[in-house]
Amino acid sequence: MTSPITLGFRDSRTMLRRNLLQIVRYKSLTLMLIAQPLIFLALFVYVFGATMGAGLPGGGGRGDYLDFIMPAILVLTVTSIALNTAYTIALDMEKGIIDRFRTMAIARSAVLTGRVLAAVVLTAVAQAVVLAVALVLGYRPAGTALGWLGTAGLLLAMTLALTWLTVALGLAAPNAETASNTPMPLLFLPFLSSGFVPTESMPAAVRWFAEYQPFTPIINTLRAWLSGAAAGADAWWAFGWCALIAAACFLWARRLYSRVRAH
Repeated sequence: MTSPITLGFRDSRTMLRRNLLQIVRYKSLTLMLIAQPLIFLALFVYVFGATMGAGLPGGGGRGDYLDFIMPAILVLTVTSIALNTAYTIALDMEKGIIDRFRTMAIARSAVLTGRVLAAVVLTAVAQAVVLAVALVLGYRPAGTALGWLGTAGLLLAMTLALTWLTVALGLAAPNAETASNTPMPLLFLPFLSSGFVPTESMPAAVRWFAEYQPFTPIINTLRAWLSGAAAGADAWWAFGWCALIAAACFLWARRLYSRVRAH
């Protein structure tokens, strides 16, 4: 007799395959999700880079600013794809596909788990593309092997946290249009952090918010590890925020999935 855990893995793999096929089938949407952080990268490097780089502590140029903003661009890549997860989950609810899955003999957790795993795969591909383009533009990270391992682990933890958050937002939304707008603050929060300018240059109230919101320790940790430096306490805060958000949103999404009827 097949155990429930084995069935859960099997059904999650099936749902992952379904969602990956959707990603391949809707090429224009997938390309747009990957292109969005690349547009931000080109904009900040070639339009603002020279001026913003000169304003960094110790001065600098466009190349120094590219090194400075790369962690924020990687974070924006995660948020861009997480936003799409909320929309696709709500769209499945709206079209009745979720209701159809509920009538089938599959593990209840597989529908959401497959969606989250597909988002992780797409985010990893997008991160690789963004890093490759950054290297072409002149980005030369000095991180150690251990630093790169930590960077990959933190990006994975952040992807899981934000994806579970947007899964819950998608389930809670009354329709797909609302689900596409509700998570938008996630796209703007990296701009109110240490991602694009040092927090010391911000007005007092904005600086206080920037220094205590979750994206700042995440970006500071990525910047330290990618430059070969030690992250210190920021790493603990970064992983702590990711674990807290992932656990809370997983429980929230599971509760919504078991109680909320499809639209």
